[in-house]
Amino acid sequence: MTAPLTPPHQPPNDAVPPHGWPAHHPPKHSGDGAPSVAKELRQAGVVAAVSAVAGAALGLLWLWLAPRVPLISDGKAVFLRNSEGESAVGADGTFVLLALGFGAVAAALVFLFHRHGGVALVLALAAGGVLGSLLGWGVGTALGPTHDVVAHAREVGAGVQFDAPLKLQMWAGAMLAWPLAAMVVHLSLTALFGPRDPEPDWPEES
Repeated sequence: MTAPLTPPHQPPNDAVPPHGWPAHHPPKHSGDGAPSVAKELRQAGVVAAVSAVAGAALGLLWLWLAPRVPLISDGKAVFLRNSEGESAVGADGTFVLLALGFGAVAAALVFLFHRHGGVALVLALAAGGVLGSLLGWGVGTALGPTHDVVAHAREVGAGVQFDAPLKLQMWAGAMLAWPLAAMVVHLSLTALFGPRDPEPDWPEES
């Protein structure tokens, strides 16, 4: 009588698990291209920081492209030169359009360089977009016309036109344009062109 080739406590290598389910394979931790948690957090920090710094460019472009609101003084009070003008609304629209463009470009660049990025990168895009919008708003208002309208009117004199300070009427909505655009574009690119999970190995039917 000979001993069995396979010990009783170990199934043969080609045994099929019950109920026809495929054999369990341990997850791969290397060679699949997915970044580790620490690496993903570092990438997220860089994305947030670069997005925030890019807000300075947003502010400069806003200052350059936003329409001006002309004011004039009669020596006693300051008035709008064109009472029915749409320049104030145009400043908001210019900021929002620029912020949407910055968010879309930031998302495309992040997807191009980090296709395996996960939730951390999306959150970094959102946080960086908010910080960049805040910085852009600060740069545009700080470098634009002075906010001391009364002193400016006295300086230029009565009957002389001057520009109103640059400001946002719909501040909250303008601050959300960049992060929303970044998240929507990044999630869309990931859904369309991102890496796919491998299909499970099902047993062949006999």
